[in-house]
Amino acid sequence: MMGRHAGGDNKPTIPLSVTIPRLFKYMLRHKKPLIVALIGILVGSGLGLLMPQITRYTIDVIIPQGITSRVWIPIVSILSLTAGLALATFVQSYGMALAGQRIIYDLRNDLYRHLQDLSLGFFSKRPTGDLMSRVTNDVGQLQQLVTGGMVDIVADFVTFVGVLIFLFITDWKLTLFLLPTFPMMYYTTRYFAKAMRTAYRKVQENIATVNDHLQQTISSVHVVKSFSNEDYESERFAGFNRMSMDANMNAVKAWATFRPLINLLTSLGTAIVLGFGAHQVMGGHLSVGTLVAFISYVHMVQRPVRRLTRVMNMFQRAAASAERVFEILDSTPEVMEKPDAIPVPDDPQKIIFDSVTFSYDNTRTVIEDFSLCINSGESVALVGPSGAGKSTIVNLLMRFYDPDTGSVSMGATDIRDATVKSVRERFGVVSQEILLFNGTIRENISYGRPDATAEQVREASLLANADEFVQTFADGYETVVGERGIRLSGGQRQRVAIARAILKDPQILVFDEATSHLDTVSEHLIQEAMGRLLVGRTSIIIAHRLSTIRSADKVVVMDKGKIVEYGTPKDLLNAQGMFATMHHMQSSAPP
Repeated sequence: MMGRHAGGDNKPTIPLSVTIPRLFKYMLRHKKPLIVALIGILVGSGLGLLMPQITRYTIDVIIPQGITSRVWIPIVSILSLTAGLALATFVQSYGMALAGQRIIYDLRNDLYRHLQDLSLGFFSKRPTGDLMSRVTNDVGQLQQLVTGGMVDIVADFVTFVGVLIFLFITDWKLTLFLLPTFPMMYYTTRYFAKAMRTAYRKVQENIATVNDHLQQTISSVHVVKSFSNEDYESERFAGFNRMSMDANMNAVKAWATFRPLINLLTSLGTAIVLGFGAHQVMGGHLSVGTLVAFISYVHMVQRPVRRLTRVMNMFQRAAASAERVFEILDSTPEVMEKPDAIPVPDDPQKIIFDSVTFSYDNTRTVIEDFSLCINSGESVALVGPSGAGKSTIVNLLMRFYDPDTGSVSMGATDIRDATVKSVRERFGVVSQEILLFNGTIRENISYGRPDATAEQVREASLLANADEFVQTFADGYETVVGERGIRLSGGQRQRVAIARAILKDPQILVFDEATSHLDTVSEHLIQEAMGRLLVGRTSIIIAHRLSTIRSADKVVVMDKGKIVEYGTPKDLLNAQGMFATMHHMQSSAPP
């Protein structure tokens, strides 16, 4: 249960020119609330631009001329503009929040749906905590940008352009003195943006590492406590947490350096305008009211630049998260369904493995030149030492992976030409490691057939020898089993899994070491349930306990990915080969 680093892939950074347009495609799905928000932004920015003109009029006209009858004009005007700004702010905030929530809803759904479509090989290479972090934390960072940051970015851009126009109209000479500070701000922002984006990507990767360690140790808390490793795991968590804190501090260091530099540049612009403007006023070239209005516009044009520190901080976090989200969305399944894929036959007469060779990592061959024909209704057992490739055969048959060479067919149809769903719908699987969801017993039994009635669930449970123990619970079939079925014993979990397979009523059954870790009583009950379930169905039984395959029609003995023996249990016992040796070792082993 070693910790895995989420950032170990060292994948190249995806350019913002790629991630941002893709994010905008999601935004364009919800044009109406975005248009409403844009209208609010334009109206609000326009009303804001009028405020300094009221100040200028009051200072240059009303006060010098002593027109007391007009004092009400700036008061009413400011109150009216403030009310209008409040309404515009509500419209823009609500519209953008509505669009943002819908965008994040779409993005999170697309990400989860894509994860469901990816092959098992993808998940074998990715820490669970990292994937969870991308669906929750990374999408959450995007949510902050879309629902809040985008409003500031658009509003600030509109305000910036509008104010510049007013500045040139008010006094173009004074504006020219201000302009040199903007390129300085731009290049400072551009320099720090790259550093901050890299830092925040590292932050997200370290958060994923912490989440992965947390997920592993909490889900395996029984193992941790069994080995008295609480202190060890706490120290490891502290180490990962320290790495996360250090990554955050590196990001904060960049942001903390950037912010005062921007403030210095904005103050420089204000000082230049104030000094040159005062000179213009004293020379009679500029009125006091115009200078005050001009300084107000300078503050307005600098406000977006000052706020850029916060927005850029949010934007770079979101950009790093967007990379990680789209990295998953760009992952392609190893098992691809053909555009013209067809369903497998409703009643495939045979399952045929034809010269199949397969390796998980393209370096070590797991299955080599494997050929086997399983007739409809036949029970076939796969036996052999650990690592012989028995479970891999089932993975290939259910098309979790595709063979490197050779083919797997159901009837006359190569399963690579069939729809993946039609292939997997034919199977019911009961494995050694029973995975139950944190729901009720009824929900777990009906997982493969959600529309099943309560009576159908109980009938399947009776056939699986599960009803007896279910009835001992106060809540019966509504008993919550806990995460991974922790509230049930191993034998009870197995019987729930068999009931789930019975209810699905599959054509092909797979029992993968279904009784290997059970006591004698539980094993007897499960073998009895298996016997009912196997009648009239094609079945594949993977077993180390050879006592569980006595009723198999054929036995396939595997070693190092190859078939070394094949025949009925009786014939193989008489042949005195590997099967007979294994049988003798188990028979002579002490109970």
